[in-house]
Amino acid sequence: MSAVTACTWGAGSNETEELLTLARKLSSDGGGEFVWAVVGPADAAALQETAGKHGVTRIDRIESAALESYGADAYVEALAAYCEQREPSKLLFSQTFDARTVAPRLAGRTNTPVVMNALDLASGDEGRLLVTASAFGGDTRAVYRVAGDRAIVCVMANAVAAEPAGTATTPAIERVDVTPAGDERVRVVEAARTEGPRLEDAQVIVAGGRGLGDAANFALVQQLAEALGGMAAASRPIVDDGWTDAAKQIGLTGKIVRPALYIAAGISGASQHMAGCAAAKTIVAINRDPDAAIFRYARYGIVGDCVELLPELTKQVGR
Repeated sequence: MSAVTACTWGAGSNETEELLTLARKLSSDGGGEFVWAVVGPADAAALQETAGKHGVTRIDRIESAALESYGADAYVEALAAYCEQREPSKLLFSQTFDARTVAPRLAGRTNTPVVMNALDLASGDEGRLLVTASAFGGDTRAVYRVAGDRAIVCVMANAVAAEPAGTATTPAIERVDVTPAGDERVRVVEAARTEGPRLEDAQVIVAGGRGLGDAANFALVQQLAEALGGMAAASRPIVDDGWTDAAKQIGLTGKIVRPALYIAAGISGASQHMAGCAAAKTIVAINRDPDAAIFRYARYGIVGDCVELLPELTKQVGR
């Protein structure tokens, strides 16, 4: 029987629950078993709790000593061996940095079609997979009709809202042993460390762009974000210029967010940036150019200099 398989490294993140929600929808739409494949170490009790909540029928634990720490070569080999043993028809990943490295290589190794930047999945005529994906730098959406019975798909973060299944399950956990061979060609000398709340989980975000005029003015964005109980973010140009770190970047090549409130200060509204924040419930734009593209997306717009307006807004919030 064909299986829709959601594949993650571990359990418990928002991206995992979003992926399981989408995999369950596809499994219900096109039939077949709903499987969750977990690579590397994970707590069995936590796996069963999350899987049962989302209606998973089986959990596959892909285990090997080589998978205790992430290595792209080992993960590709392990997943290729898993695909040979279990033959999943649809293999879904959350489009994290690591998955962007692994999924295309796995597709090449297994001779399977791969679609990146996915936003939604459905079964079309004759059971063919239909993948709605962001295309042309986020400027539009395309629907791909995947030929054949197998596919690998990377789903963008916040593409869907995580929702539990109507009926809980008690899935069995099956161990799948794999033995990746060889050494990693690239070794991580020092891994990036992130602490504190995640930008993807923030309900209020204040983002700054080139309209701030100077790196020192990014502090105005941070002050308003702090006053609102939210988080500061940035467009790619000022990240590239070194005004702030890449962990704060919003857009197609940065973080994809879905806050209740998104304030864009001095951001033009290029499609690559909007791909990261268009799902916000309310967008407020501040820009000196009344014809800036950002105003097409904003519910509220202020035409003015963000360097002058941000301190005033912070004062009003503090009253």
